[in-house]
Amino acid sequence: MIYIGVTGWGDHDRLYGDKLSPRNKLLEYGSHFPTVEVDASFYAVQPERNSKKWVADTPQGFQFVVKAYQGMTTHTRGEIPFQSRKEMFDAFHASLAPYQSAGKLAMVLFQFPPWFDCTRENVEYLRWCRAEMDNVPVSLEFRNQSWFTGKRREQTLDFMERESWIHAICDEPQSGEGSVPLVLQATNQEKTLVRFHGRNVYGWKKPSSGNWREVRYLYKYNRVELQEWVTRLRMLEKQSKDIFVLFNNNTGGDAAGNAKEMIELLNIEYEGLAPKQLDFF
Repeated sequence: MIYIGVTGWGDHDRLYGDKLSPRNKLLEYGSHFPTVEVDASFYAVQPERNSKKWVADTPQGFQFVVKAYQGMTTHTRGEIPFQSRKEMFDAFHASLAPYQSAGKLAMVLFQFPPWFDCTRENVEYLRWCRAEMDNVPVSLEFRNQSWFTGKRREQTLDFMERESWIHAICDEPQSGEGSVPLVLQATNQEKTLVRFHGRNVYGWKKPSSGNWREVRYLYKYNRVELQEWVTRLRMLEKQSKDIFVLFNNNTGGDAAGNAKEMIELLNIEYEGLAPKQLDFF
């Protein structure tokens, strides 16, 4: 099955009416898509009460892709409030319990930064992370092309398959070392993740002037670009039982529209979505 959704549910204004409370947006989101990426978990390990609410707000069969906490992927935005890596991973594990109990955890996404290159030390850290996550499905997204350069491409894919990492395949700008090429190969027979970041090369390169984060994901896929992916997704579907597709190109509010267009192109009609909210006032 191909699950299509977007990253986060709070910033997609075109899905919601003007009067919809932020607290109820996930309830409405579940009437449009069968999966979502939880971004809040990257910035802070979420309290269990949040995970419980999100699980309760979504229909049976809904699937969450939960982004790994920033400290787990060597990002350093602010202070990490844990005394050790072990403590950090244990806290994150605890936050996953509501998703797991409800059968709604598709996977945890480990997205590593551009400076996380292919070195022996980093390979060993990936092994450690995988062991710590135990039986939790985990996907791996690189943002340094050294993992896929020359013979390392096959070595990386073999490593991911041996260590039970789900390949996070990315459609993204090609702008040198800080980009990864499109590698259309699954490493897990059960699940594959595809993330659409847009193709804004200027924004991806982090220009010296202006607010980089405001333009990085400013991109709207046209129909021809999406149509190219129909064949690719059908091919990946032969390699993995379930394909999760997430659109992250939302700086201009285009992610939800592109996701709906992809559903149309693939002729998918989802069953079991939440009923649409009715505004009687």
